[in-house]
Amino acid sequence: MGSLTIDASSKDIRAGAEIIYGSENCYNHSMELLHALGFPDGVMPLKNLDECGLVRETGFVWMKQKEPYEHFFKGTNTKVRYDSEVTAYVEDGKMKKMTGVKSKQMMMWIPIVEMSVEEGDKIYFKSIVGIGKSFPFAAFGEEEEKKDVEVEAK
Repeated sequence: MGSLTIDASSKDIRAGAEIIYGSENCYNHSMELLHALGFPDGVMPLKNLDECGLVRETGFVWMKQKEPYEHFFKGTNTKVRYDSEVTAYVEDGKMKKMTGVKSKQMMMWIPIVEMSVEEGDKIYFKSIVGIGKSFPFAAFGEEEEKKDVEVEAK
C-alpha cells in the first residue's frame, strides 16, 4: 500500500509537465534551462538523457539518463556522481531540493541538495548537512564535459 502512495505522489508532482524525449532533444532542453536559470553550460554535463521534464507551475524538473555516471571536474578537483534520475525544483539562479547528485569528499559520497548562482560569477553548492562550497563559473567550462567517466548502474 505504501508504494501506491509513492507512485501517486510521483505522478502528482509531474502533472502538467512538459516532457521531452530523446538524447539530443533532452540535452538541448537542459542547456536552455541552465542558461535561463543563469548557470554555465558545464555545471550539469548530462548528455545521455532519455527523458526530461519541467512543471512550470511548481518549478519541478527531472532528467533521466540511461545509467548513472561519474564526472571529474578538473577546475574544482571534484568527482561528481549523477544517478539515473536527477530531480530539482528550480527558480531564477537556483536549483533546490535536488536528488540524484553526489560529490565525493574525503572518500565519502555527499548528496548535493542545492546549487545557486552567487555574485561575482560563482556557484554555491550546498550539501545535505547544510555545509557548502563556492566555485567560479570558469571551473565548469565546455572542456570539462569531455571528462565523463561512465559507471555501471548498481
